[in-house]
Amino acid sequence: MSERLRELAAAFNGSFAAMTPLERLAAMAEHVPGPVVFTTSLGIEDQMITHLIFSNDLPITVKTLDTGRLFPETYALWRETEEKYGRRIRAMYPRGEALEELVNDQGIDGFYYAPEFRKNCCGVRKVEPLGRALAGAAGWITGLRRDQSANRADMDFVGFDGARGLVKANPIFDWSRDAIAHFTKANGVPVNALHAKNFLSIGCAPCTRALRPGEPERAGRWWWEEETKRECGLHVDDAGRPVRADNHRPAEGDAAFERLPQ
Repeated sequence: MSERLRELAAAFNGSFAAMTPLERLAAMAEHVPGPVVFTTSLGIEDQMITHLIFSNDLPITVKTLDTGRLFPETYALWRETEEKYGRRIRAMYPRGEALEELVNDQGIDGFYYAPEFRKNCCGVRKVEPLGRALAGAAGWITGLRRDQSANRADMDFVGFDGARGLVKANPIFDWSRDAIAHFTKANGVPVNALHAKNFLSIGCAPCTRALRPGEPERAGRWWWEEETKRECGLHVDDAGRPVRADNHRPAEGDAAFERLPQ
């Protein structure tokens, strides 16, 4: 099956450039030999894809990762989207025990203390739930775009995710943000109210700020870190997805305090 999916991904990657986003989604739904899942962050790109899936009744399951730290505006949009299309966006939540251990170890906002703590938090709240969201799927659809950040520019339309054993497709990879904004407005697609306040890339509330003039699109995510390629760990190569560092450390509640100035 893996080799078959790898060949299918290569074929899609060669043909997607000539297709519309709807045709790309329909091709995934028709030709991938197994369930296809779209994971939405409820950003403007993902709202466009959700609209195409729901409006055309495509057999693609739409899921979102509710980290427990999302903006109120994101939850409002979630409800509005379900009411508009009459379809459910399936929720994936962090494992309770893992989340308790994380907070008891690092503190409620321990991600501000060190990059590895932030990656631990993303691991528990996003990466592990994503693994469950994609369990049993043969195809994964994302809202990644080429011009979102420098480290996404080299990605393909479609690839084979060797770590998860599925076809991963980016059906609006070649679309600009302006084109997507025009599409959502023209088609009455609900979008997050925070976009109008210069929040272009929206994640968890404590980890997202509005952009300043001239900043790139994802500069508002994990802005306190100095790394140039800041990602949460959802998108990985064939070597496998990141996991929570120091996962077996006892939850003594002092990990973040070790980073405080003495």
